[in-house]
Amino acid sequence: MIIENTQTQMRKGILEYCILSIIARGQIYASDIIAEMRKAQLLVVEGTLYPLLTRLKNNGLLAYTWIESTSGPPRKYYSLSDEGKVVLEQLDKTWQELAFAVQSSIDGRNA
Repeated sequence: MIIENTQTQMRKGILEYCILSIIARGQIYASDIIAEMRKAQLLVVEGTLYPLLTRLKNNGLLAYTWIESTSGPPRKYYSLSDEGKVVLEQLDKTWQELAFAVQSSIDGRNA
């Protein structure tokens, strides 16, 4: 159905931005990113998250550190690289512009 496709595309479009915003808070483990996304009611599964994290890392936006775990093998914790911080700042500006444009369109419809 068209509405489901549009909704999916809208979510995909903001997924990277949301993930970068979560990682910007500090070092974070992948399952904690998923938990944060669930709290925000933006569902993402491991099969989507891990390839995205790999792509962001390969593009120089993320760094990671292995940290020993008391309950198993070491865990990979992600953080923003300096380039990732710059990109996130640019995405913040883009989001503000888009949010304004969308809200203006909605307000015009309801006038």
